[in-house]
Amino acid sequence: MDKVKVSIWGFGAMGSGMAKMLLTKEGVDIVGVCDMHPERVGKSLYEVLGVAKNDRPEVVITNNIDEMIYEKSCDICLIATDSFTKKAYPKIKKVLENKINVISTAEEMAYPKAQDPELAESMDKIAKENGVTVLGTGINPGLIMDLLVVCLTGCMTHVESIEAERVNSLSPFGPAVMEEQGVGMALDEFNRRVEEGTMAGHVGFAESVGMIADAIGWKLDKFEQQMKAIVTDVDRKSPYGFAKAKDVAGVNMTGQGYVGGQVKIDMKHPQQIEPEMVGVQTGDYIRLKGTPEVNMAINPEVEGGLGTIAMCVNMIPLVIRAEAGLKTMIDLPVPRAIMGDFRDYLK
Repeated sequence: MDKVKVSIWGFGAMGSGMAKMLLTKEGVDIVGVCDMHPERVGKSLYEVLGVAKNDRPEVVITNNIDEMIYEKSCDICLIATDSFTKKAYPKIKKVLENKINVISTAEEMAYPKAQDPELAESMDKIAKENGVTVLGTGINPGLIMDLLVVCLTGCMTHVESIEAERVNSLSPFGPAVMEEQGVGMALDEFNRRVEEGTMAGHVGFAESVGMIADAIGWKLDKFEQQMKAIVTDVDRKSPYGFAKAKDVAGVNMTGQGYVGGQVKIDMKHPQQIEPEMVGVQTGDYIRLKGTPEVNMAINPEVEGGLGTIAMCVNMIPLVIRAEAGLKTMIDLPVPRAIMGDFRDYLK
């Protein structure tokens, strides 16, 4: 069997991280990379990553997607360019129409029908017409605050309420995430954008809440979310972000899913660059009230950057072998680390 052929659209922190991971795996080749950054275009993938090419096929980074995406050019395309379904949709549509499977890092794509049911239906239709599959995933949404919650309810006879909390570092993420979280902004600017509705903050609460509710059979009355700035007392610098003292270092997001007029799903997600500088310890926590009660804690957090990279790469064979259509993490087999040959998972 030929090796699994993968293309990557977007070669920032996440896309390049996926490439590095793929280069350590068996039975898979990277056959194309598309990126708009002028310092990367025209260069060898291996030169940009600083790794030896060895006997792998040469891959020159292009800024012309038509040079990379066409029928039979690859088995699957990893799209790491956007956070929102509306922005990701044209790219996903193009890839699907070339009969190529898709995994997207766009947070809203983890459960797109939560906010964009018409686009979700359209993607499902296009994927089925072309015999391919599309999935949105990552560390969160995609695993920690939704799929893992759903899995843990499996040992309960009754669920009364759900609380998911993720205290995490934004430091591994790229410039787009820094902008979305307000890192480096003055507090007044952050608050103004919140009032205008132009501050993104964490993207994915609506998707995580929708996934959990649908998975266990709760009918949501409504969803709400809030965001507040995390202001730093000291200068903080990460690979892709900087916040000077008295400016914004991150955002504290909270969200609630109501069932029967009561908050049944409670989300808490403070995230910032370099939290350890101010004594904040990261961690992931799930608290399920019901019979029996379930309490899970992971300390420190599952690292967001590596976690997102791994989720996308590890889901490749599961997406390729899935039935055609738009899928979510509750539709596919549970994720697992792919330590063997990728081709073995396609049999």
